[in-house]
Amino acid sequence: MREICGYTVEEYIHLIESFHGYLAPGLLIGGFMIDEATRELPEGEIFDAICETRVCLPDAVQILTPCTVGNGWLKIFDFGRFAVTVFQKNTGDGLRVFVDAQKLAQWGEIDGWFLKKTARKEQNTELLIEQIKQADTTILSRQKVRIKEEHLKKQKTGAVGICPICGESYPTRDGEMCRSCAGGCPYVMLADKE
Repeated sequence: MREICGYTVEEYIHLIESFHGYLAPGLLIGGFMIDEATRELPEGEIFDAICETRVCLPDAVQILTPCTVGNGWLKIFDFGRFAVTVFQKNTGDGLRVFVDAQKLAQWGEIDGWFLKKTARKEQNTELLIEQIKQADTTILSRQKVRIKEEHLKKQKTGAVGICPICGESYPTRDGEMCRSCAGGCPYVMLADKE
């Protein structure tokens, strides 16, 4: 029976639903990608991961590996490409796995969904999931890569100061005030602090 990183496909589907909220096709494909990318790692190897999209794939990495955004072992470079690279922390040597658009033609439902040829309301989700299971890794390609030196070093927080505007802590490498007070805040305050 096919396994994805030690889970049956059905167990992995349950993990997807629990973590992501629903069975997202991208997470199912992501599971096959992570399984493929980690398969050749030596037992006990410490590794990091890079996702080239922020959509779905980072969740597959976080479900199936110890790499998370929070621990810094998962980095996201949002190039909009459905690709993941798993690499050795020390050497940067790794394997990049991606959905190969040239291999989708024989999988009509996957092709229509992945390349946005089929409107969402016209998609047959059940058939899509079944085709993803059948396609397995046949829609993927692999490339050996080496991560650039500047991306191997974990960025440290460094010195911490108190922002003179909001009074909250922030990394002083950001300048005279926190990035939020410098104009990077994504919200407007509606009430004072409680």
